Amino acid sequence: MFLPHLEDFKRIVIKVGSSLLVDSKRGEARRDWLHGLVDDLADLHGDGADILVVSSGAVALGRSVLGLPPGALRLEDSQAAASVGQIALSRIWAEAFAKRGIVAGQILVTWQDTEERRRYLNARETVSRLLGLRAAPVINENDTVATAEIRYGDNDRLAARVATMASADLLILLSDITGLFDAPPANNPSAKLIPVVPRITAEIEAMAGGAASELSRGGMQTKIEAGKIATSGGAHMVIADGRQNNPVGRIAKGAPCTWFLTPSTPVKARKKWIAGSLAPQGVITIDDGAVHALASGASLLPAGVTAVDGDFSRGDSVIVRDAHGGEIGRGLVGYDIGMARKVIGLNSRHIASVLGVEGRTEMIHRDDLVLAGDPIE
Repeated sequence: MFLPHLEDFKRIVIKVGSSLLVDSKRGEARRDWLHGLVDDLADLHGDGADILVVSSGAVALGRSVLGLPPGALRLEDSQAAASVGQIALSRIWAEAFAKRGIVAGQILVTWQDTEERRRYLNARETVSRLLGLRAAPVINENDTVATAEIRYGDNDRLAARVATMASADLLILLSDITGLFDAPPANNPSAKLIPVVPRITAEIEAMAGGAASELSRGGMQTKIEAGKIATSGGAHMVIADGRQNNPVGRIAKGAPCTWFLTPSTPVKARKKWIAGSLAPQGVITIDDGAVHALASGASLLPAGVTAVDGDFSRGDSVIVRDAHGGEIGRGLVGYDIGMARKVIGLNSRHIASVLGVEGRTEMIHRDDLVLAGDPIE
């Protein structure tokens, strides 16, 4: 079966587990390994790819600095360790990227930031702007304010949600396992690695085993769940053994791993979600000039809007109608209803003076708009 090549991808999320980044015996970062990984990422970045890193390790680093005992930690100790360790973690990544001429940005997120619409949009826009500036966002769960039990290395699903949020076309899960086997390899010497998973089926899910190590407690089950999230969002996913140096470069050279394929693309998956999965909260009516502009691939600007109806908030789905009432598309609106009413018909350069703040140029960005006839399958 045909396998993708890393150079074919334009936006790549790399998830790094604690067991790879942190030496469990010394409680310190494995800096030589990290610099080898960043060499790989810098090569991809130099070829034009956007790079995002989802990194575990804050708690593991912080507990060493604070002298906390081994084993399970109380919630308040985990939060304290994360607070201290996050400083070290961000510095390690920033310094490694800086040596390759790449600026790193830190983003701390919680599950709410990927689930609640407004916070999701804010996080998405921050990521988008950083990538537009050719920076490399380094993302981690904000364990310092977590209210649930903190689990080391269980960032697989978070990485998949970040990949979907960022419209990435590839998610790489680096871990201390080679990939998905047809049986637990620790108990079955004849277990075979599955190099390609065209689709995640019940049989594939049944192959998921338990946790791999003390520091990486996500195990194969969370990786399969991450695969379902990523592939439904239009991203391929690969699980690979990250323990050796230059692990991403090894994937590019054909090292053993497991690819999870998607039949879609991030753009098509997002458009399908907008078109069919969200209940519209309002209607935006536009003039003929705006209709022609949208058909040519432009975003919807306030200048082309003649009326807004409903009770929508920024990020809600709305129906777009032409002057005759015909539905021409659906999209995610960039304004709350109150602000939208104030900017109807305005040229973009006048928005700030009317609102008193620098508003968004687009009423609906083209990436958040699905027109009738747009291919989404």
